[in-house]
Amino acid sequence: MKQYKLSRGPLLNKKGHLIEKGYSKHFVKVYDRNRIKSSRLKLKEWDYYLIYNDQFSIALTVADNGYVGLGSISLMDFTDRTYKTSSRLMMLPLGKLRMPTSSSFGPVSYKHKNVTIDFKHTPNGRLLTFNMEAFKGSQPLKGEILLYDVPKESMVITVPFPKHKRQFFYNHKIVGMKAKGQLVLGDQTFDFTPEETTAIFDWGRGVWPYKNTWYWSSASGTKDGHKIGFNLGYGFGDTRNATENMLFYDNKGHKISHVYFDVPRDATGKADYMATWTFTSSDQRFSAQFSPCLDRQDKASLAFMSSNQHQVFGYFTGHMILDSGKRVEFKDLMGFAEQVTNKW
Repeated sequence: MKQYKLSRGPLLNKKGHLIEKGYSKHFVKVYDRNRIKSSRLKLKEWDYYLIYNDQFSIALTVADNGYVGLGSISLMDFTDRTYKTSSRLMMLPLGKLRMPTSSSFGPVSYKHKNVTIDFKHTPNGRLLTFNMEAFKGSQPLKGEILLYDVPKESMVITVPFPKHKRQFFYNHKIVGMKAKGQLVLGDQTFDFTPEETTAIFDWGRGVWPYKNTWYWSSASGTKDGHKIGFNLGYGFGDTRNATENMLFYDNKGHKISHVYFDVPRDATGKADYMATWTFTSSDQRFSAQFSPCLDRQDKASLAFMSSNQHQVFGYFTGHMILDSGKRVEFKDLMGFAEQVTNKW
C-alpha cells in the first residue's frame, strides 16, 4: 500500500474540504475553524492524555463536541483490576472552551460542576493538573503530572469520511512521553515515576458522522535500553491514502500499512474482550498477541447521544520490523486496545 505524505499548509480549502489526505511524522497542517463549513454542532475537538505504569493509570479528557462539553477522569488500578470514570458535562459549549488550534501550544482548561482540568505547555514540558470533588463516592481526586521528553517523531493523519466532503478528522498522537507526578484519591496516594511511567497524547479535531465505531491501540516501553512503542487503529475515516499505524523505536517513527484487530468471540459470537486478542499487519511488519488484565467498560447516554467504550489494558508480545528491516521482538509490553461506538 502506497501512503501519501502530507506537505505543510492549510488543512481545509475555502469550501471546507480537506486539501490533502495522508500522514506525517510532524504536525504540518494549519487547522482553521473559519474554514469549516459544517454546523458547529457537528464539530468534535478533544485533548486526551493517558498516563500509566504496570500498577495504575489515569486518563484525562477535555472535549468540546459541539452540543456537549466534557471533562472526564478515569483511574485504573491494574493490581486490584478495578476502575472508576467520572465525567462532568456542559451543554452547548459551541466553541466556548477555546480548544487550541495546534497540538503544540495553547492552554486547555475545563471548569464546570466541581471539576477543574488544566493542560499547560511550560518550559519543562506539558503540565497536567486536575481536581474533582466526589470523584469516587465522597472522595475527591486531585493531582499534578508533568510530561516531558517528547519524541521527535509522532503520528499525524488527515482523513475524510466517505459520505460527505465536509467531514474530516485531523489527528495527532504522541506515544512514549516520560511522566512524573502524583495523584491523591481520598487518603490514597499514587506516585508516577519516570523510570516506570509512560504517557500518550491524543489530539483530535474534526467533523464526524453521527454514528461511528473505531479501534485504537497503543503501547510503549523500553527493551534493551531502547524506547519502543506503536500506534495502531482504524475506523476513524477513509484510510485509503494513509493509515494511522506507526511503529516507534528510539523516538523515530516507522510507517506501516493496515493492521487488523482480531477481537476474540465467545461461543455465542459475542465479543470476549478479556480473552487473547491477535494483531496482524497486511505488510507483515507487525504481529502481536494481547493478553488483557482490565476492561474499562463505560457506557453513557444523553438524549440522542450515546457512547459504548471498551478500553482494554494488558500486555503485548510479538515483533515489529523497522524501515531498515531490523526485527524487534517485545514481550509483555504494557498498553491498551479499545473498541468504541459513538452516536454523537
